[in-house]
Amino acid sequence: MSRRPARAGHPRASGEPADQVLTLPNLISFVRLLGVPLFLYLLLVEHADVAAIVVLAVGGTTDWVDGWVARRLGQVSRLGELLDPLVDRLYILATLIAFTVREVVPWQFTAALLARELLLVGSLAVLRRHGYGPPPVHYVGKTATFLLLAAFPILLLAAAVPGVAGAAGAIGWGLAWWGLALYWVAGAMYVVQARRLVREAVR
Repeated sequence: MSRRPARAGHPRASGEPADQVLTLPNLISFVRLLGVPLFLYLLLVEHADVAAIVVLAVGGTTDWVDGWVARRLGQVSRLGELLDPLVDRLYILATLIAFTVREVVPWQFTAALLARELLLVGSLAVLRRHGYGPPPVHYVGKTATFLLLAAFPILLLAAAVPGVAGAAGAIGWGLAWWGLALYWVAGAMYVVQARRLVREAVR
């Protein structure tokens, strides 16, 4: 049985992303990627919470910048489509690990998000086995990522500055729980999409 290209099952068309690497959006994504180890160093080694909040806030608020620049300049690339969600996922995972170590969030919250990541990894493995690549990022998943990346610096602010702990904690956890719920909704949507693609491949 012939296999389809690893691009969510669709052959490449003229309007599909190019194979460019050295583009401004990809550069922005790489800079955001460097913020992950910097954040971990500041929070876990230096215990420089204020600086860690700044790095985390910048990394989260610039989540949309690389995608916007790519569409604006017509520099949408395959690497960018993979790198953007990868950086977001690394930010979330790194923050969860650091926050759990520092007891900013309970381990149950971390476990719930990690379980969703394992579900997605399993779905991607099944898709790859049938010749498919990662499915396109859904707007529900992007919304969940935005909420989580917005919640994390606020939760750290609540833990680091007692004077604003009440208000910041309420806002941060409100965003975090909504983000977690939508994260699982997006995961379920990816599983349904993967199941449909696998059925098509089998037929």
